[in-house]
Amino acid sequence: MISRRFLTPQLSRGLATYAPNPFPIPAILHLKSGQTFHGRSFGTPRSIYGETVFSTSITSYTESMTDPSYRGQILVFTTPMIGNYGVPLNKAPTDSQDVGMVLESRGVQCAGVVVADVAEKFSHHSAVESIHSWCERHGVPGITGVDTRAITTLLRDQGTTLGRIAVGADSTLPAPKPEEYWDPSKENLVDQASTKTPYVLNPEGDIKIAVLDFGAKANILRSLVRRGAAVHVLPWNYDFNVVRDNYDGLFLTNGPGNPVHCMPAALKLRKTLEEWDKPVFGICMGHQIIGIAAGLDAYRMTFGNRGHNQPVLALASSGSIEAGRVYVTSQNHQYALTLQDPFPEGWEPFFINCNDSSVEGIKSTTESGKRVWGVQFHPESAGGPLDTIEVRLVPQLSGVCSDDHDRCSPTSWTSVGL
Repeated sequence: MISRRFLTPQLSRGLATYAPNPFPIPAILHLKSGQTFHGRSFGTPRSIYGETVFSTSITSYTESMTDPSYRGQILVFTTPMIGNYGVPLNKAPTDSQDVGMVLESRGVQCAGVVVADVAEKFSHHSAVESIHSWCERHGVPGITGVDTRAITTLLRDQGTTLGRIAVGADSTLPAPKPEEYWDPSKENLVDQASTKTPYVLNPEGDIKIAVLDFGAKANILRSLVRRGAAVHVLPWNYDFNVVRDNYDGLFLTNGPGNPVHCMPAALKLRKTLEEWDKPVFGICMGHQIIGIAAGLDAYRMTFGNRGHNQPVLALASSGSIEAGRVYVTSQNHQYALTLQDPFPEGWEPFFINCNDSSVEGIKSTTESGKRVWGVQFHPESAGGPLDTIEVRLVPQLSGVCSDDHDRCSPTSWTSVGL
């Protein structure tokens, strides 16, 4: 007699959807540093250039691939199998609970995808298609059957490098010459990713927050509207100083590429920080813009930090954050602020990375009288850990609001979590 407990796994596997690539085509990943990796194509069968980077995220490949911060990049996943839980329908209501989409943007943002083993079966209650058909629909090529461990080792040792995914007939051609590789960091990717016109989410919200969009993840906006804020999303180079008196706070989002291209925004923000006393919060690119406005420099890291497992040490206390504690964070960035001593007057480091000592956060000092915070990581995760979900700009309430979906009446603002 066969025990019932041995039947359940068989039944579960039988419910998985089989979605193979119907036309396996040869593909090659060329790196500008000289290495070549042979594999098979999935997604759309076209060749592309990009910056080759790796992510240590174990899950949430759909969120990573729709994150605008990956724009122009060939994303190498260190996790061996990708695609096993498919892709959900990327639609949601636009109301006080959501922002019109389930993932981090409406389409795949990375230039290409590199995986060791793309799943030909996917199983999840919300899945509507495979990663192959999803990438094909959005015109994004992928390559599978390559040694992602070797690629990751190269990128860690020599740093991120430019690359090319060559598919089909292009895979039989010689590797591109060094001068033929496209470098996305030379372009203003923020301008490409940012909204072109202002728009409002949850207009009946209790408190008005202006958001400078450098390429925002949807979950940043979702986190704000779910906490009862009216969110006014503005283009990255919008002159906030003209309208700042209409708002209770300013939020600067994440975004792709080199922060040097955003100097116009940093100069406008410098005026805001000098003349405006209401709260300002920045994440990732927004954090770097705050740092540049404060007088810090930004530099390009060797291979950046991308993944959901980056430990950061709190150097200062603020809200629920305790100095001396280590928090695990979700990150996606190639550039960082320079750690210097002394720090600019009125500013202090907030977090530092436990692995490479890069600056993970800055804040205005108590003596400055300002209320400004910036963090390099993503406290709202999606995906990733929620260790720092309380590092946010939200209303300080007369009562307790413990649920993301509660609507509360603010009395003042403080940095206590996103």
